[in-house]
Amino acid sequence: MLAKTARVTTADEYRAAVRRGARFAAPTSVTYVRQNGDAPARFGFIVSKAVGVAVQRNRVRRRLKAICYALQSTVAPGTEIVIRALPSAATSTFDDLSTDVARSLARAKVLLQVTA
Repeated sequence: MLAKTARVTTADEYRAAVRRGARFAAPTSVTYVRQNGDAPARFGFIVSKAVGVAVQRNRVRRRLKAICYALQSTVAPGTEIVIRALPSAATSTFDDLSTDVARSLARAKVLLQVTA
């Protein structure tokens, strides 16, 4: 689970990320990326009723949180990321969601180089 310091929490923060951030579209989500100082990377999620009933929305949100938790250490500090799930996210697999999020973050050039 993402720590509270790693989450976008207020409506103003969501609004700033969506309005002023760069937008990256994928088949299952739209990712908004905004640079905001040197604080740790923070993530926010928007999963509307268009995605489906509560069970489907919560499943999509949990999957997105797990994906971002795994990517958290590779995201540049000072980045605010808001991911808006599209209706197609409800029927997609975890791997599809993960690929779409990682591809959007790579296009945004916020992923750090990881050496293995």
